[in-house]
Amino acid sequence: MKKLLRTIRFDETDPRVFEHAAEAGEYAVPGAFAFAHLAPEEIKGKTKQAFANGFFGLTSFGHATFATVGEISDDEEAALVQHLARYFVEALGAPDMDTAVAAACDEIAFSADLCREMPINTVFTVRRVLNEAGEMKEEFRTITPPSGETPHARAWTIETEPGDGA
Repeated sequence: MKKLLRTIRFDETDPRVFEHAAEAGEYAVPGAFAFAHLAPEEIKGKTKQAFANGFFGLTSFGHATFATVGEISDDEEAALVQHLARYFVEALGAPDMDTAVAAACDEIAFSADLCREMPINTVFTVRRVLNEAGEMKEEFRTITPPSGETPHARAWTIETEPGDGA
């Protein structure tokens, strides 16, 4: 099975910091294209937060601070390509569906390439900046658990009290 980024929430920050937050578990791409049409002075407030640190959710077209590596079937990927292509036409003014499909394929392939050698559940962050020439630069990082901890550490334990029937 192929791998692709999926949004993840560790807390309820995203709905507060982004104009439109992605839902947890959506497939995602880095999404720099969402800012390509903006002038530098337009990147402010919640838009600036999405620009600086947001992954682009492919279902809601919202943003998420973190994304994790997950699996995706060929059918799911094909549906996402069509969904993102429609967004490119309707929201971003792509000239036609053929052009939009090609761009959507490229975006999803880029996201898949980030995941290709990473274990499932690897957590990614993105950092975007505009350099002095006004060019957008992206940097991706992975978050690893502290040394010695497994990536799937138990979050809680269940202890029974004497006499509770367990």
